[in-house]
Amino acid sequence: MAEYAPNHLSDTAARPLHIALVSTSPPRQCGIATFTSDLARAMQTADPKARFSWAAINEEYSIHPYGPQVRWRIRQRHPDTYERAAAEINESNVDVVSVQHEFGLYGIWGETFEDHLAPFLETLTRPLVTTLHTTLPDPSPSVKEAVRRIGAHSKALIVMARRGRTILEQEYGIDLAKVHVIPHGVPPTEPHGRRRMKQRLRLQGRTIISTFGLVSPRKGLEHMVRAMSDVIRTHPDALYLIVGKTHPELVRQQGEAYRTQLTALVHACGLDGHVAFVDEFLSQRDIVDYLLASDIYVTPYLDPNQITSGTLAYALGAGKAIVSTPYLYAEEVLAEGRGLLVDFRSERGLADAVLRILDDHELKRQLERDAYEYGRRMAWPFIGEQVMELLRDVASEERDAARRGIAIAPAGQPHVALGDTPSVPAGAISLAGNSN
Repeated sequence: MAEYAPNHLSDTAARPLHIALVSTSPPRQCGIATFTSDLARAMQTADPKARFSWAAINEEYSIHPYGPQVRWRIRQRHPDTYERAAAEINESNVDVVSVQHEFGLYGIWGETFEDHLAPFLETLTRPLVTTLHTTLPDPSPSVKEAVRRIGAHSKALIVMARRGRTILEQEYGIDLAKVHVIPHGVPPTEPHGRRRMKQRLRLQGRTIISTFGLVSPRKGLEHMVRAMSDVIRTHPDALYLIVGKTHPELVRQQGEAYRTQLTALVHACGLDGHVAFVDEFLSQRDIVDYLLASDIYVTPYLDPNQITSGTLAYALGAGKAIVSTPYLYAEEVLAEGRGLLVDFRSERGLADAVLRILDDHELKRQLERDAYEYGRRMAWPFIGEQVMELLRDVASEERDAARRGIAIAPAGQPHVALGDTPSVPAGAISLAGNSN
């Protein structure tokens, strides 16, 4: 699955590696913060001597009570704070910088994308590895320029799907030698104990269909809610759980309007008792518990270009029978019969797929087996080792060149010429750091 092959000949064991993580950070409730925290723990396990310092990205008008791991702070929508963080990282003893990139965290959507990462990239002199959580096909000129700039300033890029690698080459002109496919990590999970977990969560006697993650309109949850009207005709014990808080950025801009609409839809469809909300930002352990209790996992998402989904990755790792719309990531990871794909916005398709699984126990078992066989290779310990090896190799290359006195391209210059450098529509809500 993963395509990164580490260079085991490097001499990165010379001294402990010091890594700067540029990302949102707990306790900010953000999918990217959760991802980076899980990744840092996995890398620490892979190399207990490694040191991690965070440059934490705050909302424009919020601060958080961070722990001592946060050494620098960045304020969204203020480009000078990104530049200042890079300058301070340059003055530290950091060996390599890891940026977790999601557009909404590093700029502002409008008629064009306003890239606030640019001053960071132009200031940073430490070697950089960037993980792209979103890779948009058919990019607007401003998005294309922003991504090409990232590619030019990064020693390596990480994407979580092979399709992302293809898009970077064909639509952005990124040198494939820089691009490494390392899947989204998932908690190591043994897919058993469904009955016991249902009892623990007081869901015994119910057939559980679930979706988890930060709630927002782009999840298409209303379509699965409506589909439940057909499901319960033959499976009256079915319960659809929508697990997760409303996305904080959506709450800031629109309050709980979307959740209120979903609740009203449940009442209007007569689905009280068949759709329930768990309005909490869950820990990793809680997420796994709800997944273990689930009979079917559903991602009815609406964006066909979504290239990463942490929630879908978790469901694979837990060995779930999965129904999904065919966005890019789902098409790739659910290929070869690992899940059932249905048309976007198709309530009939969602209901038919769910009923097909519930009515065919052998199909359900096959989907669960195939999902787990694929997903278990994405367990965090394995992913942490791969990312740590890549960061070691990048840092080692920099050290070796410096020791030999070779002039290598600084972080702010491309290693390979990408050619001449010269969407989201205006008004779109940027759900930065969405837990997909």
